[in-house]
Amino acid sequence: MYKERIKSYINEKRSAHLSFFKRGTGLLIGVSLVAASLQLLLVKNYIIDGGIVGISILLSHISDNEMEYYILLLNAPFLLLGLLYLGKRFLMISLGSLLFLSLELYMLEPVPAITNNPILVILLGGICLGMGVGMIIRFGGSLDGTEILAIILSKRTSFSIGQYVLFFNFFIFSSAIFVFGLIEAAYSLATFCVACKTIDLTLKNIYKK
Repeated sequence: MYKERIKSYINEKRSAHLSFFKRGTGLLIGVSLVAASLQLLLVKNYIIDGGIVGISILLSHISDNEMEYYILLLNAPFLLLGLLYLGKRFLMISLGSLLFLSLELYMLEPVPAITNNPILVILLGGICLGMGVGMIIRFGGSLDGTEILAIILSKRTSFSIGQYVLFFNFFIFSSAIFVFGLIEAAYSLATFCVACKTIDLTLKNIYKK
């Protein structure tokens, strides 16, 4: 599940041939898809994503603070790790993507959810989220600090990147049961699976060199 996206993370030459305009356009489209998925489909239906975004949604619901603040705050230490292990370009692209994501989340926050049908929310939300994240990874960035941490930890232990990511998300989705309820947590897990599959398909097929 994580093979293609991790290959994109650790390959320093990924998308190096792209112009600034093409890279920026791809990142902006990816960020917009993520923001639309979160604010127009998932968050208002009490469905979370995995990783830092999922934690940010939970904290936002508990504290009544905007989730974009938590996304920036919680990703900050992982971006520094990314700078050390994945390079300066990775840091700049990821930071820019996170700033644009926070701005778009703030702008879309007053807009109501476009549907409350759980099947549509899971499918549309998961596909839009996965395509957006896949594009951001393909063009050199990341929105999820937990995957950066998983890459680093996997190099120093016997556990794989996928095992670390699943371990982190197990606790995140388990926490969602206590915050939103069992049904919403199940919907969140289903959405996460759809998003993960879409990310891998995006990286493997659509943007394959």
